[in-house]
Amino acid sequence: MQFFVGILPLLILISVIVTIHELGHFSVARLFKTKIERFSVGFGPKLLARTDKNGVEWCLSAIPLGGYVKFAGDEHVSSMSPDANELDAARTAIVAKEGEGAEKAYFHFKPVWQRMLIVAAGPFANFVLAIVLFAGVLMFIGKGQTPASVVSVEPNSPAAAAGFKPGDLITEIDGRTVENHQDARTLILMRADSAINITVLRDGAPVVLTATPARTELEVGSGDHRIKAGRLGIEMGGDMRWQRFAPHTALVEGAKMTWQVLDTNVTYIGRIFAGKESGDQLSGILGMTKGTGDITSQTMKIEAPAADRVILLVINLVTLAAVISVGIGFLNLLPVPVLDGGHLLFYTYEAVMQKPLNAVIQGYGYRLGLVTLLGLMLFATWNDINQLGWVKFFGGLFS
Repeated sequence: MQFFVGILPLLILISVIVTIHELGHFSVARLFKTKIERFSVGFGPKLLARTDKNGVEWCLSAIPLGGYVKFAGDEHVSSMSPDANELDAARTAIVAKEGEGAEKAYFHFKPVWQRMLIVAAGPFANFVLAIVLFAGVLMFIGKGQTPASVVSVEPNSPAAAAGFKPGDLITEIDGRTVENHQDARTLILMRADSAINITVLRDGAPVVLTATPARTELEVGSGDHRIKAGRLGIEMGGDMRWQRFAPHTALVEGAKMTWQVLDTNVTYIGRIFAGKESGDQLSGILGMTKGTGDITSQTMKIEAPAADRVILLVINLVTLAAVISVGIGFLNLLPVPVLDGGHLLFYTYEAVMQKPLNAVIQGYGYRLGLVTLLGLMLFATWNDINQLGWVKFFGGLFS
C-alpha cells in the first residue's frame, strides 16, 4: 500500500527536479544567445503549448517525468556532436536559409567552452536546488542535532575492541568532520568491513581509535526495509539542540548538507568499484517510490492536528527532494555517453585536440553508454524488487 501512496508525491518531486535541471541548461544557453526550439515540462504528446517572442515553444506534455530542452537544429536524440561533414552540411543549410553568420546562434557552432558550460549547468542547477531546499528548511524550521556522544558500548563489539568508552564524543570519522550522531551513523553505515580512524574527545583531549564496522543486517525506514551495512556496537545520545539559521548561514549549512549527500554517493560508488560493496543498496524508481510512500504514510499517522501533519509532510518531502536532486546531479556527471558527463568528456577531447571526436567512435560510445545506463537501471530495479519482497511474493504464488 505504501508503494502506491508514494507514486503521486514522487512524480511531483521528479518533475520539479528534472525541470530545474533542464532550466539550468536553458538559462545558460540563453545567456550565450543559443537558439532553442522547445522547452517541455514532461514527455510525450503535448497538452498545452505556447511560442514566445524568441521562438521558443513552451510545452506541457502528457508524461510527467521531468522535461527536456531541444536546441534548434539538433537532430540527434542524444545530442551527439555532429562530425565535420554534418557540420558543413548544417552550416550551408542554415546560411542558405537565414544568411551568413546565422549558424553562430546554433548550439553545435558555439565555442566548445560555451557548450561545456551549457551542459554542466544542468547538474549544477540540481546542486543549487538542493542547497536552496536545505537552506529553506533550516531557516523556517531549523535543525535538531543530537551530539555523537557515546552512551554505551556493546560487549564483544568492534567498538569495544577498538577501545571506545561511554562519554567519548565522536568528532571525526575517516577524515570527515562529525557534527552530530546522524553524521556518525551515516559514515559508519557506509564503511562496513573497512578499518577506519575515528577521533573522539575523551576528557577534553582528542584520541584516535581504529575500528572496523561489522557488516550487519539492519532495519531502516518503516522497519520492513533491511540493509547490510556497517555497525560498531555503540549507542549515541545526548540532549538535542534545536537551531534555526539566518539566511546566509542557512545557505552555508545547506551547501554543507549537499556536500555530505554527494560525498555519501561518491563514497558508495567508489566502494563498489573497489570491491568493498556489492551494490545491493543501489535503488531505482521503485525503491524511491516506496521510500516516498513510507515518508508520506508515517508522517500522516503522527498524532497531531491535520495542519501540522501537512506542514511536516511538506518539510519531509522538501528534504527528500533535496537528496534526490543531489543524486540526479551526481548521476548526470558520470562520464557515461548519453549523460551530461559523457558530453563533457567528448567536449574535453574536442578542446584538447581542436576537433570533435570521430563520429563513428562517438556512435559506439553512445551505444555503450546506453547499454551501461540501461544495465544500471535494471540492476537497481532488481534490488528494489528484492527489497520490496516481490520476488518471494510471486515465487510463493507458483510454488
